[in-house]
Amino acid sequence: MLAIDVKGLTKSYGSIEALKSVSFSVEEGEIFGLIGPDGAGKTSLMRILTTLLYPTKGSASVFGFDVVHDYKEIRKICGYMPGKFSLYQDLTVEENLDFYASVFNTTIKENYFLIKDIYSQIEPFKKRLAGKLSGGMKQKLALSCALIHKPKILFLDEPTTGVDAVSRKEFWDMLMKLKAQGITIVVSTPYMDEVKMCDRVVLMMKGNILDIDKPTTIEGKYQHKLFSVVSDNLYMLIKDIRKCNIAISVFPFGDNVHVSVKEEDGIAEKLMSLLKEKKHNNISIKQITPCIEDCFMDLMSEYHD
Repeated sequence: MLAIDVKGLTKSYGSIEALKSVSFSVEEGEIFGLIGPDGAGKTSLMRILTTLLYPTKGSASVFGFDVVHDYKEIRKICGYMPGKFSLYQDLTVEENLDFYASVFNTTIKENYFLIKDIYSQIEPFKKRLAGKLSGGMKQKLALSCALIHKPKILFLDEPTTGVDAVSRKEFWDMLMKLKAQGITIVVSTPYMDEVKMCDRVVLMMKGNILDIDKPTTIEGKYQHKLFSVVSDNLYMLIKDIRKCNIAISVFPFGDNVHVSVKEEDGIAEKLMSLLKEKKHNNISIKQITPCIEDCFMDLMSEYHD
């Protein structure tokens, strides 16, 4: 059974279209990633799927329930963790969890098995006000509250933004355990290293879908040669390569520059000669395998073209 089925979904805010006739489906039991920059339409899409927004056009269903007509049924089976911490900051950890359990007519005890691995990490602080928790602890509490009614599907809107690297890893370990219990997970993330944790991803840009597939399959579609280039002046390196007619695209990637070029022999030697001519020092040019971020940048450039 499909967990999500979206057909021609459009969402407009006045003259601005946040979603432009998007269509896709999510299989039951998948971790499905929504990938894109700010303004891509990820949050609008999640809010429609969780029945918090009406679509302007098109249709969407969650486990067969229509997001407009069957919103009460969808709210019973979905958990939602928004991007901004939205629990009651003047209630304790325990009081927040107890409140969300009562909203869904259940108890902490009844579904404790589902949140045990997560909640046990913050249970020693159960009398602390939620507003006094660290970022990682707030994250775990929000996830516990989203799971307390035993949902079939979980929506997470950039859940790891603003937390440290250790907490991010722990969070994804938790998601893998939830997936093993049969929970479908839809997650948006700005971190490209998290993309490979998803079974499939949709790459979004300004309300449009650029591609939908497994991360490794998307990487395999990259059609150009790709080089990592380093010199002692990163700013001038980017500027000089962009001026030449060798590169298809040039963008900074940490302390180096990723340069995609046309398939032709001797291209690395041509690039080296050009950079030496421009007086660059400590030059390094290595051919590399494209990652998901390279693919996304390539698709974005095609979209702009």
